[in-house]
Amino acid sequence: MLILVTNDDGINAPGIKALGRSLARVGRVAVVAPEKERSAIGHGITMHKPLRATEVPWEGPVEMALAVNGTPADCVKLALDALLDEQPSLVVSGINLGANLGTDVLYSGTVSGALEGCINGRPSLAVSLAGEGEVDFSFAADFTSRLAGVIIKRGLPAGTLLNLNIPCLPPGEIKGLAITRLGRRRYCNTITRRLDPRGRAYYWLAGEVEDLDQEPDTDIGALGQGRISITPLQLDLTNYSYQQELAAYLPFLWPGQGNR
Repeated sequence: MLILVTNDDGINAPGIKALGRSLARVGRVAVVAPEKERSAIGHGITMHKPLRATEVPWEGPVEMALAVNGTPADCVKLALDALLDEQPSLVVSGINLGANLGTDVLYSGTVSGALEGCINGRPSLAVSLAGEGEVDFSFAADFTSRLAGVIIKRGLPAGTLLNLNIPCLPPGEIKGLAITRLGRRRYCNTITRRLDPRGRAYYWLAGEVEDLDQEPDTDIGALGQGRISITPLQLDLTNYSYQQELAAYLPFLWPGQGNR
């Protein structure tokens, strides 16, 4: 079996190195990842310049290790449609340095790498380690490889991927595993305005996170309790419960049509 690995921290990031080594014990590994960090790029794809895939040195047994001058979604799309001789049994994106919780998944390049695999009908997993600076990825990589083995054997529902967040704690201090829903968070004071030497304004996006929903059944709550969070995400964003109420507006929006 073949496992496609990507990330948004760049192909030289320690998280993807640890992940590749661990997944090589589960199956054959192909690494196709951005040549540089593309954090918070979301599901952007490159349409206005050519994409290039360049072979890079890699420690350990892999089928290929290619750096792409694009986004995580580009990497997966390019790998599936052009670079691989066979379709992978699993797409794994990570290991990201820093959690991807709640509404972060809408911005996350890590999640988008897995999302692109899911769009193309491949079982997919996004994995993040909730730490910063110099961290040890070994436990997160080992746990991900165990989960990968389960997914390869049992599959995932169509249109579903898994978002995994692991506490940055010694393994003996992790309190267990939780199957969770997305919490809700936002970023406050996100814009910093400054002036350049010529007096022209420029802006930095920054801010402090505010968790608005951190109940125990959320990914935010589970991680705060020292548990590993696994959240099943789906491609279908439709709010089905609102469809009927919205349909009641049709006569006002398009007279004569009614509710069909």
